[in-house]
Amino acid sequence: MLVAPESRPFLRRSRFAALLGLMCMEGERCMAKLTYSMFTSLDGYAEDGHGGFGWGAPEDEELHSYINELASSFGTYLYGRRMYETMVYWETAHTVRDQPQFVLDFARQWQAAEKIVYSRTLAEPRSARTRIEREFDPGAVRRLKADAEHDITVDGPELAAQAIRAGLVDEFQMIVCPVVVGSGKRFFPDGVRLNLELVEERRFRKGVIVLRYGSAAHRREGGGTSPANRGARACGDRSRARALRTRR
Repeated sequence: MLVAPESRPFLRRSRFAALLGLMCMEGERCMAKLTYSMFTSLDGYAEDGHGGFGWGAPEDEELHSYINELASSFGTYLYGRRMYETMVYWETAHTVRDQPQFVLDFARQWQAAEKIVYSRTLAEPRSARTRIEREFDPGAVRRLKADAEHDITVDGPELAAQAIRAGLVDEFQMIVCPVVVGSGKRFFPDGVRLNLELVEERRFRKGVIVLRYGSAAHRREGGGTSPANRGARACGDRSRARALRTRR
């Protein structure tokens, strides 16, 4: 998840989707992957005690471009109100003069995606391809995963906590920044135990490290890399999977 430069939050995804992506047999329709991706401090907070996360902005082109790549498989963003009001900057980011190309690329990706905002108070959306839901319904998100043509991302620690507790999250993308903030909202909710598998680790300038973990439970349910499913075809990134089948 990338955010407005002013608020300096975050973005997101993926040529790597096939490495983790839920597996399906050839000819079988795959379920979309739900990813939770946020910047986090070294002490595990996605927001500091003042509600800020400006310390997590991708300030160099290499990191920003990588986040664009990770976000490229997302067709739907799930937001709470506060995160949506931060991210809606990208609806008009292309109108700002002298934006670098990697910023314009993410703006186009964000504008093309569907957005679902969970809010009891927001009256109208401020972006296209956006609808408002009053409650987070895990069953509705499961149906969305089953029906979606592209992957889904949930942004913000509070909304993500609901998805994690409901067992909906397939991948966790932790963009670890070299800061300690001392308090705030944690990347992971309290009281949750998860068995995760490291998918990728990547280091960037200025001490930022991206850690990508997959849910072991979801890999088993989706086929994963178990011996019985080694012939299965990864489908986290559907366009890549189709291209692979064409080349074969």
